[in-house]
Amino acid sequence: MGDRITGAKALMRALQAEGVKTIFGYPGGAIMPVYDALYDYTQGEQKCFDHILVRHEQAATHAAEGYARVSGEVGVALVTSGPGATNTLTGVADAMMDSTPLVVIAGQVAISSLGTDAFQEVDLVGVAQPISKWSYQIRHAEDVAWAVSQAFYIARSGRPGPVVLDFPRNAQVEEIDWVPRKVDFVRSYVAYPKLDEDAVRQAAEFINNAQKPLALVGQGVELGNAQNELKAFLEKGDIPAGRTMLGLSALPSDHPLNVGMLGMHGNYAVNLKEQECDVLIAIGMRFSDRVTGNLKTYAKQAKIIHLDIDRSEIDKNVKTDVAVVADCKESLPAIMALLNENNSHKEWRESFKELERRELEKVIEPAIHPVAGPLLMGEVVHQVAELAPRGTVLVTDVGQNQLFATRYFKYPEKRSLCTSGGLGTMGYGLPAAIGATFATERTVCCFMGDGGFQMCIEELGTIMEQQSPVKMILLNNNYLGNVRQWQDMFWKRRKSFTKMMNPCYELIAKGYGIPYAAVTDRRDLATAVEKMLTTSGPYILECAIKENDDVLPMTPPGMSVNEMMLEI
Repeated sequence: MGDRITGAKALMRALQAEGVKTIFGYPGGAIMPVYDALYDYTQGEQKCFDHILVRHEQAATHAAEGYARVSGEVGVALVTSGPGATNTLTGVADAMMDSTPLVVIAGQVAISSLGTDAFQEVDLVGVAQPISKWSYQIRHAEDVAWAVSQAFYIARSGRPGPVVLDFPRNAQVEEIDWVPRKVDFVRSYVAYPKLDEDAVRQAAEFINNAQKPLALVGQGVELGNAQNELKAFLEKGDIPAGRTMLGLSALPSDHPLNVGMLGMHGNYAVNLKEQECDVLIAIGMRFSDRVTGNLKTYAKQAKIIHLDIDRSEIDKNVKTDVAVVADCKESLPAIMALLNENNSHKEWRESFKELERRELEKVIEPAIHPVAGPLLMGEVVHQVAELAPRGTVLVTDVGQNQLFATRYFKYPEKRSLCTSGGLGTMGYGLPAAIGATFATERTVCCFMGDGGFQMCIEELGTIMEQQSPVKMILLNNNYLGNVRQWQDMFWKRRKSFTKMMNPCYELIAKGYGIPYAAVTDRRDLATAVEKMLTTSGPYILECAIKENDDVLPMTPPGMSVNEMMLEI
């Protein structure tokens, strides 16, 4: 017989067995037995976990996402029932869209009270099921060890994603004999599909016969820890590669085969060349509408090879000629082994350069080296990227700050980017950056607009308490900038409720005891950035940005990727 313990203490042991070190959470009535048990696991010599008290439950999930994205481990959030649980749902949906491994554990009323509209009762399993990889209610303490082990197995295996555990109060206080469990198999759940050798051979044949191959690299490469396999594959095939936004750090920025970022606001050459390549190799990406533009005209001239661990992504948006359904850490070497030794596509790669030159001249140089006028977002990002230590982790919020930051930052090392891709969650940046600081000792720079910053501004309290060394760069243009740009371009400049009245951020920073500086003149920018980066602990650098600073290039919605605009 095992030790006689409560379900709450069983949860602690189960988390410990899964290697959990950091928990982001917020206590409340229905989860109090767990928090009481947690006390003994966060104190003194018996300490097993760091518990980070956030200021809002949504931030707990975003912080757990940031932790997961940088560490490669499962992020953990712990909250109470009712509004505590529902406040996590934005983060759960965000993690589902971006394949982030997350386990959310929420308190619940006792099962004897379920269905009675008890105080803070919500059908969390029912609400979470459509936006999670698995949701489950632990109705009895004896199920804790199994449920937690299965939750972590599902969250981290195959295509990662969020799992939600609903933990009624009776199961937290019941006593059981502790018996550890380890789940490494779930019936009907195939985490790692068997590699199809025929598909591998066909993919290799297409690539060997290609004159103009192009790889599209997604976050699946990072999730599969296949960065080295990717480089070896590209180099043997001499294949230029574009990266999705979430896949930006899967291939170093300075790699000679890197030809830029894909998508609506990506790089000009790689987007146009999607419409010219003869073989398109999608690796761990899902053909998002922000990458493909108009699907009716997308890459119709090319043979499509799709490498993905998730069979449901195959033919979902783009019809494939060859599907290799497997972990890319396995499929990339398998295809590479069949590639010709003398593959060379020098002329094809050289054809990118004229388009790259045009973007450099028309868009990039004016954005990062303006000669007059107000500060621009591109030049701020460029200055931070130039001065930040190698391997700095970029975290962004959503909007123009995200688009400028991802375009102009540098990614020499893997797992260097945290941003909300599929869901586009404003308010993600600040808590995700907090989570990232607990996952790494690398410098963490977080770019935010004034709109997104205020959506989770309460997390300055978490930063104050933890002294999380987040370097916060506030790009303040007094607008919801991305919506404003679309209003100017597509809605006859009718700026409907996008102008922002902002607070004094200096006073807010002072209230939280966080060092602060403001920049309004580009002559002061380098010095201010250097001071931010060399100051220990957190720092807020507010930059006064040109109000109508627009993100370019841009493929207008509904248009083909080769109709990308370099100017408005």
